[in-house]
Amino acid sequence: MPSPPPHLSSAAAVDRLIERGTPHLAVAAPLGLGKPNRLLNALYARIKADPARRMTLYTALSLDPPAAGSELERRFLEPFLARQFGADYPRLDYVIDLKAGRLPANVRVQEFYFQSGAMLGSAQAQRDYASINYTQVARDLADDGLDAIVQLVARRGEGAAARYSLSCNPDVTLDVLDALAARGQPRPLVIGVVHPELPFLGGDAEVGPELFDALVEEAEPAQPLFALPRGAVDLAEHAIGLHASTLVRDGGTLQIGIGALSDAIVHALLLRQRNNADYLGALRALRGDDPAADALIARVGGLAPFARGLYGASEMVMDGFMHLRRAGILARRVYDDIELQRALDAGATVDAAQLRGGHYLKGAFYLGTKEFYDWLRTLDGEDYEGLAMCRVSDINQLYGGHEQLDAAQRRDARFFNTCMMASLLGAATSDALEDGRVVSGVGGQYNFVAMAHALAGGRSILLLRATRKSGRRVESNLRWNYGHTTIPRHLRDVYVTEYGVADLRGRSDEACVRAMLAISDARFVDALAAEAVRAGKLPRNFRVPDAWRANTPQALRDRLQPFAARGVLPTFPFGSDFDATERRVLPALLWLKSGLAEPRRWPSLLGALLAPGNAAEAPAVLERLDFARRDLSWRERLYARLVRGALARTKAIA
Repeated sequence: MPSPPPHLSSAAAVDRLIERGTPHLAVAAPLGLGKPNRLLNALYARIKADPARRMTLYTALSLDPPAAGSELERRFLEPFLARQFGADYPRLDYVIDLKAGRLPANVRVQEFYFQSGAMLGSAQAQRDYASINYTQVARDLADDGLDAIVQLVARRGEGAAARYSLSCNPDVTLDVLDALAARGQPRPLVIGVVHPELPFLGGDAEVGPELFDALVEEAEPAQPLFALPRGAVDLAEHAIGLHASTLVRDGGTLQIGIGALSDAIVHALLLRQRNNADYLGALRALRGDDPAADALIARVGGLAPFARGLYGASEMVMDGFMHLRRAGILARRVYDDIELQRALDAGATVDAAQLRGGHYLKGAFYLGTKEFYDWLRTLDGEDYEGLAMCRVSDINQLYGGHEQLDAAQRRDARFFNTCMMASLLGAATSDALEDGRVVSGVGGQYNFVAMAHALAGGRSILLLRATRKSGRRVESNLRWNYGHTTIPRHLRDVYVTEYGVADLRGRSDEACVRAMLAISDARFVDALAAEAVRAGKLPRNFRVPDAWRANTPQALRDRLQPFAARGVLPTFPFGSDFDATERRVLPALLWLKSGLAEPRRWPSLLGALLAPGNAAEAPAVLERLDFARRDLSWRERLYARLVRGALARTKAIA
């Protein structure tokens, strides 16, 4: 039995790291949840204070709680953030300095994925960003060489009997160690920071003590796990989820990401399973026809509840998979034995003794809510054994010696991802703006699209809202062209907006343009069609069909509002981390923010100020925002009147 690795204090671990990297330390930390913030902050502080030393940090998705942009936002956010993340949440100091433009010259932070939009204003972060597919990060790190890896780990047992789990991040760590060894490079120092609340998960994530050169016990109280608030889903997002859910085939495979559109898909799948009558009713209202007559749904998806269930193969494991497992949808198991898997797929009778070690879900990293982390911590029996955390090279690609097994396991795979914009010819913009600034990163999106084309029965489905607001203007997210592409047009497959589904696979340019125009917002369809005509992709006598002119936000609300009113399409489908008072004040604050940004709405703000109304909820809201004191300043009294006026003009979020 391997001897347990030495235990170091945080200060001693920093000493050892600096000694290992003299005079230039190259250190890697996992993306997302697995960063040991306090250890990284201590290391960063030591390097920052000594200009003779240098450090390059390789990482991604450096999570940072949201910051307030105004006085009213601060009053709302501070109590919520203290409750959500803990009053003493240790923010990453290098992130704070990057956002403020004061990262020292002797430190580089090279990330391959940003927290969405977080680094648009940081020139240093933009210069040091590395555009790398998730599966190729280990290769590129090995090419550069690495002195150390630091990450949070989970532990079960004590002393020589202790077992360890990389938990949320087996994704790149194991791949990069193998890649370095294959190149004959020195093994980096691996320091695990044991976190008492990090869920212990199996699969590739469970490792022996020999993986670590040293362990550090997380300081008391432990670094709060970064928990995402449970989000809201509006009617346009529910519409996207309903459309997308019809493309999922019973007995198939599911990949989903995170955010409101993913929540909308999961809610729609749950509705399809648990309340099929309302599911079909909402679809008929949304589409204006009978979805059972849709040839695409009949060919690739379905409308009935799930009998065989789905298997999850997703780079990211998040709350949606928890909800699908609880509902009995995430129930199809796969086995790492090709002959057994083929026999099961062929419907052969298999001895029950062989059906051990199957998985209903595999993922490379996880991130989610407090409820999700609690669920992971309490998994047992088949629920525990069936969830395997694995290397990103296993989940995000088909090559590497396991192609046949992956193809057998991932039948009828549906790879759902979001993008920011799409061209009428089928190219997607998902990670950056046309001036080159990076919003997030490519991550695994290219891999999912490529796998969808490689797998028999696989489909890549990119989701986007038809429009977005840019300042005071509404703009179309469907473009004739855009100056940055994430997924090229030759990999086009399926797009979904709130107005429908466009199946582009194998279709001519003209057919693609027509399909994308059909799911565009009516306010932009004439201009988009005119550009296509000028480019020769539509005939000169083309006329926009009347049916496309019904693609408006108001028409969408009219179709779906009755289902929202009955609770079929709730604003918070999975509950909310905001309390009742916060859900009441949010629409009011958003109304004020929008009004301040749009001069044409200033008369409404003046009306709110002069006639603030007398909303019944005002006392609780003013107390929550600390406006109920007797000693308010004139500025605070002004804010309080505006809030009362906004309350009188808005409704609570259900």
